[in-house]
Amino acid sequence: MPYFDAASSAPLHPVARQALQASLDEGWADPSRLYREGRRARLLLDAAREAAAEAVGCRPDELVFTPSGTHALHSAISGALAARRRVGGRLVVSAVEHSAVLHSASSWESSGGSVTEVGVDRLGSVSADDFAGALGPGTALACLQSANHEVGTEQPVDAVAAACREAGVPLLVDAAQSLPWGPVRGDWSLLAASAHKWGGPAGVGLLAVRKGVRFAPQGPADERESGRAPGFENIPAIVAAAASLRAVRAEAAEQAAGLRGLVDLIRTRVPELVPDVEVVGDPVRRLPHLVTFSCLYVDGETVLHELDRAGYSVSSGSSCTSSTLTPSHVLRAMGVLSEGNVRVSLPLGTSREDVDGFLQVLPRVVAEVRERLGAPAPAPVEPSGRDASLVVDALGRRCPIPVIELAKVIGDVPVGATVTVLSDDGAARLDIPAWCVMRGQEYVGEQEAERGVAYVVRRLV
Repeated sequence: MPYFDAASSAPLHPVARQALQASLDEGWADPSRLYREGRRARLLLDAAREAAAEAVGCRPDELVFTPSGTHALHSAISGALAARRRVGGRLVVSAVEHSAVLHSASSWESSGGSVTEVGVDRLGSVSADDFAGALGPGTALACLQSANHEVGTEQPVDAVAAACREAGVPLLVDAAQSLPWGPVRGDWSLLAASAHKWGGPAGVGLLAVRKGVRFAPQGPADERESGRAPGFENIPAIVAAAASLRAVRAEAAEQAAGLRGLVDLIRTRVPELVPDVEVVGDPVRRLPHLVTFSCLYVDGETVLHELDRAGYSVSSGSSCTSSTLTPSHVLRAMGVLSEGNVRVSLPLGTSREDVDGFLQVLPRVVAEVRERLGAPAPAPVEPSGRDASLVVDALGRRCPIPVIELAKVIGDVPVGATVTVLSDDGAARLDIPAWCVMRGQEYVGEQEAERGVAYVVRRLV
């Protein structure tokens, strides 16, 4: 059964499994002790640190191991901001950062700091000039991911790092998604990553802080990991993480070429096989193994369940999940369709047969879900000219129903007339304008209604 959610967590790499099993017998002792078992554990820890630092592109004494990538990001942000309080209290982030960064930003804002968010284009990329323009006086720290976890778009880290250096602002890079494919370019100041993204064991993160970067670890002081990650080191997991990172890097070029070809196939074939689909993210400047697309008139949760029943494990940034009723912040920032979102991220070793099987199953799954939801047929509906305008009451109905109801009636008004959709679903604010772009209609705007929001669409075709 193909697993296509490597961006969330990659399967354990064979080298990681071997290293983990071997180090369980050798790395159990306290590496801070001077007796034989402690020295052996210290040697393993030091060797792992050197291997990880080489992959990151930093000095071994600049890198510490943390309990997770999220912990690394939280520690990096809190430590850098605390060390630069005299400079100012402003944190600059992109609008599509991982939730771990945005949660830290929200916490910082709640404690009295300020946060400036830099927007992205429809491909999910920040403008280096816009980012540089946000680095005003009082900026203590800037954060930019190397590549987006939902749509795969690579960010211009090198150009942003140069702007940060010129402005005297340290740059924290979240490299969780890109580190398996190569080191992060640019003169960054701090970097965080997570082992389970490259096939290492869960529970190991990396935090690199360049020499000369002011950093003040928060919380009670601890003598381990330079005081930046308190607690007893999980040496077997750390050894496995470093060994698998080195192994993944050794085969990165060959694997990237193969996976990029498979992703190109998905990007090309999905719009041909499934009507009313938007493939999102940069088609060129992207991770080699990840592609995201959104399907009109379906909800992502149902599509994921049906694909799972067919044997394919994928992810979604759709708003229609059991855990949230708001759209993905990444898709929202890009201004693209959020309903029916599917993220496919291929693990190492994915075959053409696996992808061909997925492409055979997907059209049937989407068609069945659309039929179940009463979605309109893909063919355009001829205007009847009966009504000059229509109001669609979709209050209390969740994504993708408001867009489905809009699509059903757009042909019942003449060209130039409008349809007003009443909705209290937050996803409609993103999905109705996106539908208009995809179907060549005009999104007039929105206004507050007695209940919910009134979204106005003018028929053009």
